[in-house]
Amino acid sequence: MGLFRAASPEGLRNAPFTYAEVGGTRAERMPAGYQHGEWREVVGSGRETLERVAAAILDWTPQRSVGLRVRATGSPGEVGTVVVLTAGLPRLGYDIPCRVVWASTTGDERGFAYGTLPGHPEAGEECFTVTLTPAGEVVVALRVFSRLATPAARAVPPVARFVQRLATRRYLASLRRAATADATRSTRSPGTGRP
Repeated sequence: MGLFRAASPEGLRNAPFTYAEVGGTRAERMPAGYQHGEWREVVGSGRETLERVAAAILDWTPQRSVGLRVRATGSPGEVGTVVVLTAGLPRLGYDIPCRVVWASTTGDERGFAYGTLPGHPEAGEECFTVTLTPAGEVVVALRVFSRLATPAARAVPPVARFVQRLATRRYLASLRRAATADATRSTRSPGTGRP
């Protein structure tokens, strides 16, 4: 995996996770021994907004929004789906392999989590959810626990953590855009591009 390599999602179906606490993003308290991150943001209201944001999450939109190329064996809504995210140029990129560990595709909470596979610069898990609260608010949440796993990532920890924080901000921005996408289009006059 990594630089100059093209990992095959199909070839990683049976690869072991690189951490023991599989499913830990579902727990109230995430596992000890990792750096934790949690971000929650109200992005709108109502069932239509929930549906738009859920569709974006389950179409790899946050990952694509940061410039990652997505190769997957299926949908993030299917437990066991392997995804190889590639950062950088097609032949000079860095492969980031993960496998979906849990998913929720119906009801008032939708989303998924994936865990790291060998070759990922970190070890741990990340989840992306959207929830329609009883009050009608649509809340996006990202949760992650991770530690640096590869020699390259451990050699420059501030850079690795900066990249992770930047990606998180862009993930959230992409889901804010998804929340308002149809609403913005419906307020424009046909053919003018203006309200």
